Amino acid sequence: MPIVHDTSFVDTMPASVAQQFLERVKKSPDREAFRFPVGESWESMSWQQAGDEVSRLAAGLLSLGLQPEQRVGIASATRYEWILADLAIMCAGAATTTVYPTTNEDDTAYILADSECKVVFAEDDDQIAKLRNRKSELPHVGKVVTFAGTADGDWVIDLEALAALGDSYLAEHPGVIAETVEKIPADQLATLIYTSGTTGRPKGVRLRHSSWVYEGSAIENLHILSEDDLQFLWLPMAHSFGKVLLSVQLACGFPTAIDGRVDKIVDNLGVVKPTFMGAAPRIFEKAHGRIVTMTAAEGGAKEKIFKQAFKVGLQVDQLKREGKSIPLPLKLQHGLFDKLVFSKVRERFGGRVRFFISGAAALNRDIAEWFHAAGILILEGYGLTESAAGSFVNHPDQYKFGTVGPVFPGSEVKLGEGDEVLIKGPGVMDGYHNLPEETAKALTDDGWLHTGDKGSIDEDGFLKITGRIKELFKTSGGKYIAPPAIESKFKAICPYASQFVVFGAERNFCVALITLDPDAIAGWAAENDISGDYTAIVSSPECQAMVSEYVDELNSNLNRWETIKKWQLLDHDLTVESGEMTPSMKVKRNVVEENHHELIESFYS
Repeated sequence: MPIVHDTSFVDTMPASVAQQFLERVKKSPDREAFRFPVGESWESMSWQQAGDEVSRLAAGLLSLGLQPEQRVGIASATRYEWILADLAIMCAGAATTTVYPTTNEDDTAYILADSECKVVFAEDDDQIAKLRNRKSELPHVGKVVTFAGTADGDWVIDLEALAALGDSYLAEHPGVIAETVEKIPADQLATLIYTSGTTGRPKGVRLRHSSWVYEGSAIENLHILSEDDLQFLWLPMAHSFGKVLLSVQLACGFPTAIDGRVDKIVDNLGVVKPTFMGAAPRIFEKAHGRIVTMTAAEGGAKEKIFKQAFKVGLQVDQLKREGKSIPLPLKLQHGLFDKLVFSKVRERFGGRVRFFISGAAALNRDIAEWFHAAGILILEGYGLTESAAGSFVNHPDQYKFGTVGPVFPGSEVKLGEGDEVLIKGPGVMDGYHNLPEETAKALTDDGWLHTGDKGSIDEDGFLKITGRIKELFKTSGGKYIAPPAIESKFKAICPYASQFVVFGAERNFCVALITLDPDAIAGWAAENDISGDYTAIVSSPECQAMVSEYVDELNSNLNRWETIKKWQLLDHDLTVESGEMTPSMKVKRNVVEENHHELIESFYS
């Protein structure tokens, strides 16, 4: 049955993110808002404390002469100060420009200059250095506020100095924050997010206050989350996926534990014990690979029990989804395996997770089903920066693996030419900053957003993304290939895989460049008495033979024209720092192709 939602909430939403925040403070003053690491322990902040701190910082920004819609940059990793700064910018009536901490100096200067930022929040001395080195290109930046860097008391001040300016300003203008927030219209610019495009300069996506308020209100309206949930947030806040989860928090009122250190995710989950978390598929692939390889390393009875547990778990899951009864012997086995195996898998993630939300790239269905067999639900969602991150999501009580769920209440979807997914609704951007021609290409006159993704919609309204139109290629034999589908299959099969990048446009067969997860393969090497660094390990005949077996297994599950005829292990993993990955963990396919052009050509010579 197609899902029908009440969309009346769209007419009664708060006008702005700032108003939404102040209403949350008023509604839940004593409830926990944020939790964050200080040294080895975690500290907590109530909504009232957050409200007081945000008011001081917002007043500080107003004291610097900030006007409505003027831009304020944030160049920082995910930390609770990032969120306080963003909320302060909103409450001052200004607009946030986001910058990833990994963005190079050249692009950082371009983004801050293109958006004409008046103030920049800079995380530390590394970020400050980028600004100092390009100060002549940033004539609009009057002040830099640092979270953890060195202040000079002049151009660069620290967070407490900004708050002190705010205290003085509030003493003279006691009602200024409420008055400023009251004047913010729903269509006012709230955020400029520069997409880390795979080619050319980043494009600034202009998102209104109403876009973000709508996103949070739509999730609240779906009754997926409540005040009693606890979020763990590590996603880059410079990315729309991280930013939208803040909007959802303001609408639903749950507390959020924040720590952007990716290497600490698993440790933090054990300590924080969240009920939900958003993540990119790479996190689930890594977790799956780590659990499988650790069990394989133990070998013996443990490995046999583990494999049998998942065989039974997947069988039980399949019967449940088909609405069939589970035979008693199978039910008893499942109960035993739940105690012996699945409960331990759940415990690795804190033991309280109701569901994870996967976004930013396609999640492999086999991995989703593997986790589900262990009692961990991963709900896939879909959207673009251009649609304020969320446009589709599966529901905990109504989901289909392999789909991204139905469209958000209050939004519309249709398939255009070539089955391109088109979206219309309150979350859709105003356009690209200073790029009218690009805006005209992305938005139709009547407000439909071209996503660039190919999809299909089933009879219940669930959307399946079948490929990125620009990434689909045709072989010289005339067969169409969707590389992401092949790539995610390999990562589900091979627990050591990090990246698998397929090429073959206008060629007579497909080839692949492969990288392995450095941690996983180091463990494999130790078990197989292979010494040396990453390069030495992947060059070893034993490693080549092991990967070859996984490629053969992949090929046995592909159409003949999709099979990988030649491949090579690269001597390094793809990283954000190398420029071959975006900060949201998507491969920059054309950069990889350019960097390894000669190698790819050699496959065909």
